[in-house]
Amino acid sequence: MLNTLLVIAVGFLPSLISLWVIRKTHLRSRLRLRQAAMNFRSVQGGQNVRSVEGDRYYLEGVGYLIGDISCKFNARSGYIRCAVNPDGPCNGCRHYEPKKFADSEKKA
Repeated sequence: MLNTLLVIAVGFLPSLISLWVIRKTHLRSRLRLRQAAMNFRSVQGGQNVRSVEGDRYYLEGVGYLIGDISCKFNARSGYIRCAVNPDGPCNGCRHYEPKKFADSEKKA
């Protein structure tokens, strides 16, 4: 009888250890996630958001855009200028390439 109980106990031991490790890891990851969220809030509050008012303009039917719309890489967005130089400025950018229009657009 004692041998049977010992075999059952040894059989359950790996699963109990596994559950304990999983629970400990879950609690540790939850704590780290909470700490990261708290750090993000403190960093976010201290950031200076740069104004893009000088570069921003309104295009009818599209909305507010920033950057040079004649550039091939312009994102046509109110948040980023382009894929190559998202922070800008557009003036004097070495990646500037004028858009190449299709033949149908040239005729119009």
